[in-house]
Amino acid sequence: MIRPLILILFVLIQWEAIAQFRNIKLAEQQQGGKPMVEPSITINLKDSKNIVAAYSLDQIKYTKDGGETWSETTVTSPFGVYGDVVLESNSKGGLYFFHLSDPSGEGRSNEAWLDRIVAHQSDDGGKTWDEGVSIGYHASKDQDKPWAAVHPKKGNLIVTWTQFDKYASKDPQCQSNILMSSSSNGKKWSEPVQLNQVAGDCIDSDNTAEGAVPAIGLDGKVFVTWSHAGIIYLDRSFDEGNTWLRNDIPIEKQVGGWDLKIPGLSRCNGMPVLKVDNSPTRSKGVLYMLWSDQRNGENDTDVWFVRSVNHGDNWSIPVKVSKENSEKHQFLPWMTVDQTTGYIYVVYYDRRNYDDNRTDVYLSYSEDAGYTFKDVKISETPFVPSEDKFFGDYTNIAAHDGVIAAVWTRMDEGKTSIWTTIIHQDQLIEKISTQKKKK
Repeated sequence: MIRPLILILFVLIQWEAIAQFRNIKLAEQQQGGKPMVEPSITINLKDSKNIVAAYSLDQIKYTKDGGETWSETTVTSPFGVYGDVVLESNSKGGLYFFHLSDPSGEGRSNEAWLDRIVAHQSDDGGKTWDEGVSIGYHASKDQDKPWAAVHPKKGNLIVTWTQFDKYASKDPQCQSNILMSSSSNGKKWSEPVQLNQVAGDCIDSDNTAEGAVPAIGLDGKVFVTWSHAGIIYLDRSFDEGNTWLRNDIPIEKQVGGWDLKIPGLSRCNGMPVLKVDNSPTRSKGVLYMLWSDQRNGENDTDVWFVRSVNHGDNWSIPVKVSKENSEKHQFLPWMTVDQTTGYIYVVYYDRRNYDDNRTDVYLSYSEDAGYTFKDVKISETPFVPSEDKFFGDYTNIAAHDGVIAAVWTRMDEGKTSIWTTIIHQDQLIEKISTQKKKK
């Protein structure tokens, strides 16, 4: 009896080893140093082995061998660098890096900060970057939370963000608004256009208009979503960003608002993520949107997914992405679409396995345009965040040609670190198969 039991145990261990994804630590907060948070990641659309990750405030890590080895560079700018990093790739392999400015170099301690968005380009896979160009400069207002999209064929770009009259002001007359700027090549940007009809406040909470994410279709149609006062809104342009709707479209209620209360986190946003399916499949042109809220109660944060087949006029009934049925928290999600296959990938934090604040990182994916999702745990070990330490506002994920690259922050004993895992689609299939065998 002993020998068969040993054999079964060995097989189970081997299944677990095969199924576990290798976690790679990209950066770690130094003693007394600034936190490593809010990472972004992209895959070079001309070379899926060239993967680039960024994290606050100004650090870039890149690999040209699919994640086996990584190199590091620091991005500098005459406008300063102050986090909220964003990475994108165009179809020719050019890379873009966006961030907030910090002209004084003193951050929030100085009045002259966040006066613009800054855009950099790299033509060598992330090794070197130009000095950056200015987007949306305003001497007396603050810019925050940019995100970008690239036309899948033409390569023109859209950037959206929130402009505060004065960041964190409690003045009832202070406004937050959603702005948009476009560029044909990333070197010269248009004057910002305000998209939202109803202004938010400046507190940086539920009643602030925030979380703008753009998406561009193959036909040049541009879509932008954001959150404000418990509602997710959509604006769109059918002429590549030149004209927009007179009235924003309210898509979905966000119960509890976007400023979620999660135990162990000083703040947690549930802002929407928007994508267009540009793949050569039957779902080409479909809009996908993802967010998190607490419609099932303050102790049960969930990640939700909807789709629109008519450019945002109508949306499907929200579907919960994770397949667990526990009253636990799933939060800080991000979504991407592999435009070669149409597969959808979602990364998020998850506490389904614990009764305390221990937190795992999960990936859910769909092979059928979001009608069904499958879940896999991609972090090797859980972590416990500390509420008195800044954890950041987002994770990120990219996918191309069957390669999936997820990136996230974890916190151990109050110190943050940035982690990634590089996964191939066949590994996900193997992982799901292993989970079914273990059950």
